[in-house]
Amino acid sequence: MISTQNRIIAVELINEARDNGARLIPACKVLSITDRTYQRWTKEGDIKEDQRPLIKRPRPKNKITEEERTEIVEIVNKPEYADLVPSHIVPKLATEGKYIASESTFYRVLREEKLDTHRSRAKVSVKRDPVTHVATSPNQVWTWDITWLNASVKGQYYKLYLILDMFSRLIVGHEVWKEEKAQHAEYLIRKTTLAQGIAGRPLVLHSDNGSPMKAATFQATLEKLGVQSSFSRPRVSNDNPYSESLFKTMKYRPGYPFKGFSSLEESRVWVDKFVKWYNYEHLHSGINFLSPYQRHFGLDKEIMEKRIKTYEEAKLRNPERWSGEIRDWSLPEYVTLNPMREDEVQKIIKSRN
Repeated sequence: MISTQNRIIAVELINEARDNGARLIPACKVLSITDRTYQRWTKEGDIKEDQRPLIKRPRPKNKITEEERTEIVEIVNKPEYADLVPSHIVPKLATEGKYIASESTFYRVLREEKLDTHRSRAKVSVKRDPVTHVATSPNQVWTWDITWLNASVKGQYYKLYLILDMFSRLIVGHEVWKEEKAQHAEYLIRKTTLAQGIAGRPLVLHSDNGSPMKAATFQATLEKLGVQSSFSRPRVSNDNPYSESLFKTMKYRPGYPFKGFSSLEESRVWVDKFVKWYNYEHLHSGINFLSPYQRHFGLDKEIMEKRIKTYEEAKLRNPERWSGEIRDWSLPEYVTLNPMREDEVQKIIKSRN
C-alpha cells in the first residue's frame, strides 16, 4: 500500500519527466508502477487517496463470536484445564460433547489475550545456541571423537581415538584400543600436546558428550595442561562435524576392511597407514585441495601462488577459453566449528590480538 504522500511525490516525478520529453510508460516503470496506476491516481485532477483502508469489509463467516471468545478464555482458566495445552483441551471437550473452536483458534486467542504461558509443571525447553569456536591458525582448536572399528569376530570392535586440528584438518593424534577408557584419552592428549609442542599454550578441545570425554580424571588432565573443554549440545549429532566427516572419509576408503580386523595389531597398522595417507597425500576439498600437512605447516601460501601463476599463464595463452576470472585459489582466513556471523567472528579475532 502506497501512502498519499508517496503518491504525490511519484506523480510529481513522472510529470517532471514527461515535461522533459519522457514517455509515460517508461517513466512509470522507473518507479515500479504501471501507467494504468498513474492514470487511476490522477483521473479526476487531484491525487486520489487509497480507499482500501476506508472500506467496511464483511465479517468473515468463520470468525468466532465474542461470546465464544469469552468462553474459550473462561475454559482455559478453569482448574481442570489450567495445566493443559489446547491440543489436550479440545479433545477433552469433544469427549464431553462440546465443540467451541479448533486448537489453532484456541492458541490464537491465548496469544491475543497474553495467556500463552507455559501450562505444565515440566521445565520449559531451552533453545541452546550451537557451540562454536574460531581458529585462525593451527593448534588453536582441536576436535576429537571415538569411532568403532569392526573386528572379524561378530559383535567385537576396536576403538579408534582420533584428534583433528580444525584449522588445517591434520590428524594430530590417534590411538587404537580394545575399550573406551578415560585413561586412554588422557594418554593420547598428553602425547599429542607434547608432539605438537604446545604444552601450556591456549587450546580448545571439542568433543561430544561421551563418558571418556566427560570423565573427571580426563577433565583434570586437561586442566593441568591448560586445555579448555568444549562439548556438543546434548543429542545433536552435527556439532562435531569435522571429526564425523573424517570418520566417513576413512570408512568409505576403497581399502577399508569391511570384513573386520583380525587383531588389535592389524587395526593399528591399517590406521597408521590411513593417517599417513590422509595427512600427506589426501587433497582436502575443505582447504581448497591442499594436503592437511601443507596447510598445517605453512606450505599453503607458496603452493597457492604457484597455482595462481599457472592459471594466469594459461589464460594468457588461450584467453578465448576463459569467460571470466581464473579459478579461486584463495584460502579462508579462519575456520569456525559452526556457522557464525562475520561481525561475531571479527570480534573474537580482535579480542585475541
